[in-house]
Amino acid sequence: MDRIELSKAKSFKGEFSPPPDKSISHRTVIFSSLSKGKSIIKNFLRAEDPLRTINAFRTLGVNIKDTGDEIIIDGKGIHGLREPDSIIDCGNSGTTMRLLSGVLSGNPFFSVLTGDESLRQRPMSRVIIPLRQMGAEIMARCDDRYPPIGIRGKRLRAIQYTMPVASAQVKSAILLAGLYAEGETEVIEPLKSRDHTERMLPAFGAEIKIKDLHIKIHGGIELQGLEMYVPGDFSSAAFFIVGALLIRDSEILIKGVGINPTRTGLLSVLQEMGADIRISNIKEASGEPVADIYCKGGRELKSIHITKEKIPSLIDEFPILCVAATQAAGITTIRGAEELRVKESDRIKTITTELRKMGAEIEEFEDGLNITGRRGLKGAVTESYKDHRIAMALSIAALIADRTTTINDVSSVSISFPGFFEILRSLTT
Repeated sequence: MDRIELSKAKSFKGEFSPPPDKSISHRTVIFSSLSKGKSIIKNFLRAEDPLRTINAFRTLGVNIKDTGDEIIIDGKGIHGLREPDSIIDCGNSGTTMRLLSGVLSGNPFFSVLTGDESLRQRPMSRVIIPLRQMGAEIMARCDDRYPPIGIRGKRLRAIQYTMPVASAQVKSAILLAGLYAEGETEVIEPLKSRDHTERMLPAFGAEIKIKDLHIKIHGGIELQGLEMYVPGDFSSAAFFIVGALLIRDSEILIKGVGINPTRTGLLSVLQEMGADIRISNIKEASGEPVADIYCKGGRELKSIHITKEKIPSLIDEFPILCVAATQAAGITTIRGAEELRVKESDRIKTITTELRKMGAEIEEFEDGLNITGRRGLKGAVTESYKDHRIAMALSIAALIADRTTTINDVSSVSISFPGFFEILRSLTT
């Protein structure tokens, strides 16, 4: 699907379960492949990005079977991977490329990682620098800044690394490399980023210590396979949460959503803005908190000031947060979000450009935006920049805009949310 046309919605009602969590799905494949014995993954996200991770580990010699109901992985252990006989294509998946870089740095063979046009423009020096400090031999294009990445794995040494930017992908790459290093590798974060790696690895048998923003992992310990269940993806649910809040006659129940506190900054921001959001049926799945989220429209939202401390917990929700801010009374300010300029697109620039086409009043800064709310949106021809989260955010904006909105290049939505438009139509009248 190259484009879609959407019109203003009268109501937004129903219930559904979001797709499985993309970040967790990636990690289940990586950790299971590096474990001894069999792992079984239930409720896996069969979308483009996680499937890239499966294909990568198949190329590295891991037997991975998809029965349709579950993913079964016969793990090779941390020293059981084989040299790939071809270049590993990560597609659009930064998670695949960055986390795999950490794994391959400790394996004694040569490998090359590449990706699509978008991924080849995303910064990789932030991973290369600490992995080189650990002893890996890595090179990349444009003075080691951009993919493709060539890696000749070496015997690694433990380091203490203070991260200049909060990034779960970089943190996870270092921790995975730490599995191959002698001694204890320590990562120090500037701000807390999503912690799925730290939550999951101990279940596989890794020795991890966490104190505030310090994470340590002990090298040389073999992992053991296990059975996992992937919770619903909060980042996917976020679009429908905001949709329900902005369309007056709305009432949505989203079931089985992961509510890991390092991922749900959007919930606290929206509640501070005055949203009617309720959490119920809290339980745990594979070490992750899961709940149902109820949202009801009709309340007027108010503007808010968002600082850099909040950004890591709502990094993927930035585009849809901007849509919500266009309808909030006052001026919403977002700062400290410069990391969003190096995602699948420059999300600060792209969401500014496209919402302005629809009538939004936005002032752009290097590290964020000022959004003046209570502006009626109007239909326009918009571009997704092949960024799945921009495409989905514009789809929600279209439901509150006068006249028809056209969104180009929406096929990218399959990266994280196959079936997004079918669910959107089922809830909309």
